[in-house]
Amino acid sequence: MEDSRSKDFESIRPFLPEELPQVYDRLLSDPQFRQVVAYLYPDVPLEAVAQQLHSCSTNLEFQKTFMYPFLKKLMSTAATGLDMDISAIDNHQRYTFVSNHRDIVLDSALLDVLLVENDFTTTCEIAIGDNLLKLPWVKDLVRVNKSFIVERSLPMRQMLVASKRLSDYMHYAIGCKNENIWIAQREGRAKDSDDRTQSAILKMMAMGGEGSLIDRLTELHIVPLTISYEYDPCDYLKAKEFQQRRDDPDFKKGPMDDVVSMKTGIMGYKGEVHYHCAECIDPWLKTIDSDMPKGEQYDLIAAHIDTQIHSNYRIYANNRIALDLLEGSHAMADTYSQEQKQRFEQYIEQQLGKIDLPNADIPFLRERMLTMYANPLRNKLKLEK
Repeated sequence: MEDSRSKDFESIRPFLPEELPQVYDRLLSDPQFRQVVAYLYPDVPLEAVAQQLHSCSTNLEFQKTFMYPFLKKLMSTAATGLDMDISAIDNHQRYTFVSNHRDIVLDSALLDVLLVENDFTTTCEIAIGDNLLKLPWVKDLVRVNKSFIVERSLPMRQMLVASKRLSDYMHYAIGCKNENIWIAQREGRAKDSDDRTQSAILKMMAMGGEGSLIDRLTELHIVPLTISYEYDPCDYLKAKEFQQRRDDPDFKKGPMDDVVSMKTGIMGYKGEVHYHCAECIDPWLKTIDSDMPKGEQYDLIAAHIDTQIHSNYRIYANNRIALDLLEGSHAMADTYSQEQKQRFEQYIEQQLGKIDLPNADIPFLRERMLTMYANPLRNKLKLEK
């Protein structure tokens, strides 16, 4: 049942179990949602889907009934492997997973699958920007799927209020609801895969809770999470956006751009996918000098999360080949075969061929795509020096 604090977060929180039947009916009456259902379940009558929806009395049941099997089936054709290393954490505890961000939809969705498979008793609540929720039925669906909403593009004063509410909600979800949380280390994806934690995200997280900055972040039990994709299906779309921004300083993404990225990211081939959890940073946070200026504390924490994320990348042949190609060297040549190199170069050419720009700058686009694959390796190598 809803407690009194849940009312404070009514506009941003996931739906409560008692709200689900009404939301299911709203979804089922939406023509676009029904089209999606017909596409996903071509041989199942809508009435049967409706019955199964209504049999899910909690958000977790919805995830296990609908999302889990969908994602398992998807990954059986769109990937060659999916695994997670949780050896550094305890699956009986609750955490805020702060991760690098590659794919708009799948980063958090696959984490839910992996938490179930690694015997966590629940999945995670997902921070999602309202810029992705233009369609009412999509907004309904993600809130059924345990997402909470990050309000963006507000005037400054409203933004501060919204950030405080968001932070309070995250503390409430971990401390009172006993949930896990997933949030990206920065707003939007790192298009060049040079993953850096924005201190603004940490500042928002420390707006809620009690005590010092360190106390407030400790309440959230932050775990740096590294997500490694062997292939990024959106690599060519990211490269295209780099050229668009280079050629037009005022470039703004169109309303369909995120939709295309979501669809491409979900359906495209990913190869091996690996999730790796670092240790919870609570004990490390306690070693920070509390007299240090706050700005420096945030920078130090962001750098620590980055170090954890970078050190846990799974490096694939693609990453090594891309670095050699960019640097015109053979430094990594003994770590991959000629066949692997040929296959990766063919893949890059194939992806470049998908870029529909009238003035496509192929050398620039190729460099951008190779950089996406080289940067995880560059960041990991920097730590080893």
